[in-house]
Amino acid sequence: MDSVLIAVLTISFFFLLFLGVPISFAIGLSSFFSLLVFFPIDIVGQVLSQKMMTALDSFGLLAIPFFILAGNIMNNGGMAQRLVDFAKLLAFKLPGPLMHCNIIANMLFGAISGSAVSSVAAVGGMMGPIQKKEGYDPNLCAAVNIASCPSGLLIPPSGVLILFSLVSGGTSVAALFIAGYVPGIMMGLGLMIVAGYFASKNGLKAKSEGYTFSEAREILFKAIPSLLLVIIVIGGIIKGIFTATEASAIAVLYSLLLSFAYKEISIKDIPNVFTGAVRTTAIVLFLVGSSVSMSWAMASANIPGMISELINSVSASPFVILLILNVILLVVGTFMDLTPAVLIFTPIFLPIANSIGLDPIHFGIMMIFNLCIGICTPPVGSALFVGCGVAKVPITKVIPHLIPMYVVLFAVLLLITYIPSLSLFLPKMFGL
Repeated sequence: MDSVLIAVLTISFFFLLFLGVPISFAIGLSSFFSLLVFFPIDIVGQVLSQKMMTALDSFGLLAIPFFILAGNIMNNGGMAQRLVDFAKLLAFKLPGPLMHCNIIANMLFGAISGSAVSSVAAVGGMMGPIQKKEGYDPNLCAAVNIASCPSGLLIPPSGVLILFSLVSGGTSVAALFIAGYVPGIMMGLGLMIVAGYFASKNGLKAKSEGYTFSEAREILFKAIPSLLLVIIVIGGIIKGIFTATEASAIAVLYSLLLSFAYKEISIKDIPNVFTGAVRTTAIVLFLVGSSVSMSWAMASANIPGMISELINSVSASPFVILLILNVILLVVGTFMDLTPAVLIFTPIFLPIANSIGLDPIHFGIMMIFNLCIGICTPPVGSALFVGCGVAKVPITKVIPHLIPMYVVLFAVLLLITYIPSLSLFLPKMFGL
């Protein structure tokens, strides 16, 4: 019966994706169809609805809608422009400064908003016209924007790290947040090397004119309030002043007050800002519920155990096992969004990682970094489509520029995979 359940689950899932059914519905429906192998239709409906409700009945999960709301407020509250100006200040001496500025701005804004798609849209929307005016190749600039936007999912605060904490059985959110800094910065620096190479090749020199002291001071002064949000949130979590969920609520209040102070948001804008956050939250939470139902269906068929046995039968070497896990996750990331992939595959792969002595924090960062690459790749990459849409360039012309960036991202992924201290030394330093 297990083989029948696996066949129904797999075939129905991929068939629904082929038909263009949204992935959250494809996950839920394939789980429903597969469980009909074991139970009557009324029992399946009851079980799946109970599993979905239980998955959402979590205090820790409240951090997700709060961080989404905070990110939505920031998108409309003028913070992105101030961070872009700050990034320009940091990058103006580098060759191709606007591309480096794009990467730094994505690292800063993505970390504060916690959303790669928001980052690629907000930063790309502001940088694109400036880059075009300065004679930059729009296809190359779109590729730089798309490849760098996931860095904010590793640099905290990050909603996907909170999801990993919940689904992994309570891995410390504070430790995951701190562990994401070095890999996130490595992602950005790796892409800056590629951007620097293309800038030199295309003759894009650094700006000859710099900033006066008063201009630099003004830019820094305007950016500090936005940057303080990260310090308040992460510092409070590390010091134990508040939990990640409480920190997310503080992020909403702080970003709202800051947006009013900047006079970028008025009272009449609040309904639209909150409505947008509600829509996004509904999508994410439905994904969470449907993904947990699929995880339960897979557990009923003992799929995690079979995958573990299969991987261990290939090799007992931790080096080879980690390579296999990365290859599988890279393939998964090309056709599945990051959130359901984390929710479905963490319960499958975490026991394998534990069996070879891998720290859950290290595994979580490795997994998130890996799946972040999928955001930028066809055929499903959300950042790829949004980034091309914002830049108004065809995907076919952007992909060739993305290929060397994929190579760099793969290289950084291998470093993070096989050098655990890159992820773990900061948590250990803070005693987490």
